[in-house]
Amino acid sequence: SEFSLDPARTGLVASAGFVGMFLGAAISGRLADRYGRRTVFSLTLVVFSIGAVLSALAPTYETLLLARIVAGLGLGGELPVVATLVSEFSPRASRGRMIVLLESFWAYGTLAAGLVAIFVLPTYGWRGAFVVAALPALYAVYLRRALPESPRYLAERGRIAEADTIVRRVERASGGALLTLGKAIAPARAGRSRVADLFTPAYRRRTAMLWVLWFGITLTFYGIFLYVPTLLVARGLSEVRSNEFFFLSTIAQIPGYFSAAWLVERWGRKPTLVAYLLGTAAAAFLFGNAGTGTDAFVYAALLSFFNLGAWGVLYSFSPELYPTAIRATGAGIAASVGRIGGILGPFMT
Repeated sequence: SEFSLDPARTGLVASAGFVGMFLGAAISGRLADRYGRRTVFSLTLVVFSIGAVLSALAPTYETLLLARIVAGLGLGGELPVVATLVSEFSPRASRGRMIVLLESFWAYGTLAAGLVAIFVLPTYGWRGAFVVAALPALYAVYLRRALPESPRYLAERGRIAEADTIVRRVERASGGALLTLGKAIAPARAGRSRVADLFTPAYRRRTAMLWVLWFGITLTFYGIFLYVPTLLVARGLSEVRSNEFFFLSTIAQIPGYFSAAWLVERWGRKPTLVAYLLGTAAAAFLFGNAGTGTDAFVYAALLSFFNLGAWGVLYSFSPELYPTAIRATGAGIAASVGRIGGILGPFMT
């Protein structure tokens, strides 16, 4: 209302963030393979927070769009890089579960955003809400000191002593035995990696399928969830009630993530992903044909359950499809392609 926006221009505010996420995911993945996972991860948090502050201060609609692009650069860059970092620290037997549990914190962030919408927005307006979104910058300071670099990345770059020190530190912290039977030996180094490596005969099929998956799941999530409160208002609910409805339905994300984390090591990545994608499709159809009563709430909750569970599995699956030298690049560009779905989704809705 402050900028007198029609629905199309309002949708562009959301899509501007996804333009930034598109660029951020592709760029950060490449940078993480060149300069390290930890460095790029910390940088993306700072960039996102700068974008949030600029959004809060935006004097015009056009400057708000630019600020959302900056925030998108940080957010889009953070997601694939942190998944790559955790996957390279996780034991093989529990790697899938640990990545899905990592992604489950998206649900807690969503719930926190719902609380901001309910309590901060009415009192301090949309600018106050963006100020709250700038807080992750404070966390980046702590991460620089506390978060170790990926030992796989260090070994790939020939920094064997640093990698060995980090592995020993992790073993010591977890109470594991320090069994060093010989001198640490570096893995065969792949040399300088290129984006074109994703399309070599060994990887081009998995690259294509990963891009399709990312596009579809991002289109669904942002195309629907960004507009659930708006859709409910259009069906007759008050704005406050629709925000409460959305907040309660998103709680279902948490069991969605935890059930996927449990199944991903028992069924495997692909069967779990397929089952949750089918559940997403069914729930989306049912929600789209429901009213504003209990049935709509149940279907919205099921949509949260299945869509976010599938997304968690996808994050665990993506880094495992590529070797260390191009792992962040492959996961980052796949996430970047997914952001095209995030750009189109709000307009389609």
